[in-house]
Formats: sequence, structure tokens, C-alpha cells
Amino acid sequence: MTKPRHPEKVNKPINPIKKKPSWIRSKILDTKIFFTTKEIVNRNNLNTVCQEANCPNITECWSKKHATFMIMGDICTRGCAFCNVRTGKPNVLDPFEPLKVSKAVRELNLNHVVITSVDRDDLLDGGSDHFKKVVLETKKNNPNTTIEVLTPDFLRKGNSFEKILDAEPDVFNHNIETVPSLYLTVRPGSRYYASIKLLETVKKNKPTIFTKSGLMVGMGETKEEILQVMDDLRTAAVDFLTIGQYLQPSAKHYPLQRYYHPDEFKELKNIALSKGFLLVASSPLTRSSYHADEDFKKLKSRRDEQVKCQTLQ
Repeated sequence: MTKPRHPEKVNKPINPIKKKPSWIRSKILDTKIFFTTKEIVNRNNLNTVCQEANCPNITECWSKKHATFMIMGDICTRGCAFCNVRTGKPNVLDPFEPLKVSKAVRELNLNHVVITSVDRDDLLDGGSDHFKKVVLETKKNNPNTTIEVLTPDFLRKGNSFEKILDAEPDVFNHNIETVPSLYLTVRPGSRYYASIKLLETVKKNKPTIFTKSGLMVGMGETKEEILQVMDDLRTAAVDFLTIGQYLQPSAKHYPLQRYYHPDEFKELKNIALSKGFLLVASSPLTRSSYHADEDFKKLKSRRDEQVKCQTLQ
């Protein structure tokens, strides 16, 4: 039997995962509530980004009955290099999904819910009509629950995203994810300025809706590039920015370049606030929907303060 020429390379991961530093640790607060949340999600046959994207905060959030619902299936039509969600040909839409999500929100007794989705480039409207139905059904059966949507970019789908605005969610979130120079390798199916334009148009069309976007760091971006993204988002009048550490899901995903120290996240937060964002969440474990309910209350409070100050001037 002939030995391989480079035996040290056999079964070697493409991009070895770097050991996590001490400050990146998930926590579980209440085991009983965690499994109650899991049972409700499973019984209603729903997908969550918490599970599909392998979120590091799932134990903490589910211990507080907080779950982020991922609609339109668990198969995405895009293949972003950082994402753990499966890529392929999606299944047909579930017409009962709006009712299922609405029911789960009621069972979990959520004050605030985040609803996201996979990209559905296979659909003429990118799935915006289905998104709208989920939001409207959730509002109908949970009138006291505020709703945050985390949407795809609806690239080349015209103004189909306006259907979601017609449902009047409280927060419209679309993640910018990374800096422009990394888009071709990290988000090959997306376009940076299309995402900026989407957020800008949402704010122009519905000024009362909070707009939000998220950025991952540790993928090889420079500080100057991060600051430029902040400026671009402020030009689009985005209210809320989240900044979190990129965590490489597997050896086949985009390689993590480095871990940012918590002090660096604090510095980025202070810089972003100085640029005019109403709210900034910046920490190693920050994700789009992490502490979304508490953050929504802060957003409302700060906008009220802003309006009050403008009135007094």
C-alpha cells in the first residue's frame, strides 16, 4: 500500500478553529425553562435561528423563554461563508406557519419577538408576502407583543420588501454583516450598497419604525473599515447597531482571523454612539436578537428623550 505523499495533511481541517478565549462563554440560567422553550418550538414544528445558526446564546435566551423564529424553512438559497444555515433548494412554504408562529409567541408569553428568515431567491417576491402574513397573524393574536423583523436584502426583488412594512413591525432589522472589501468572499450573493439602500429606504418610507443593523468582527476587517460602515449606516439613518464577535461554525467556514478583546468592543460602542446611533450593543456575544426585548425598551426611551429635547429647543 502506497503511503500518501503528505500524511500530515490527511484529514486536516481546511480552516482550523481557534481556541475560544476565556471571555466567550455561554451560560444557562434555568434548565427547566430551557426545555420548556424547546418543547414549545418542537411541538409547533418551527425553526429558530438559535438552533440553525448555532447561536452561542441559545442556552441563556431559551432559559428566559426567548426564541428567534426563522420562517420559510431551514434551507437558504445563498451560501454565505460565515453562516451555519444549510444551503440548497428550499421546500415549499408552509401556509400554516403564520398561525404556528403566532401560537408559539402566545405560549411563550413574549413581550417582544424577533422573526427572521432564510433567503428565498427562488420566490418572485423573495418571500416578503409570507413574511407579512406571519407578522400580521402574530400581531392579531398577540396585540401586546412588539415585533422585530430581521429580513434578507430582497436583492433584485424590486420593492417587495414594502409588503413587510405594510404589516408595520416595530423594528426593521437587516444585517450588514461585514465590511465591503470582504463581501465577495464572505457574502458573494449579496451587495453591500444594496443593503445600505434597503435600510435607508425603509426609514424614508416608515420614519416611525426603528431601523437596526448588525456587524461581525474578527474576519480580517480593519478598524478604519468598521468606522466607515458606521458612517454608511448613519447616512442611512439607522437607529440601532449591534457589533459582535464572529465565531467560525466549522473548519469549512470562513476562517476566523482574531478574537476582539471586550475592551475593543467598548471602544467601538463609544465611537458608534458618538456618531449618532440611538443605541449600540457591542460585546463578544452580541447578536442581532440578543437581549432584543430589553433593547427595544431602551430604544423607545431614548427616542422619547430625543423628541422631548427637540421640543424644548
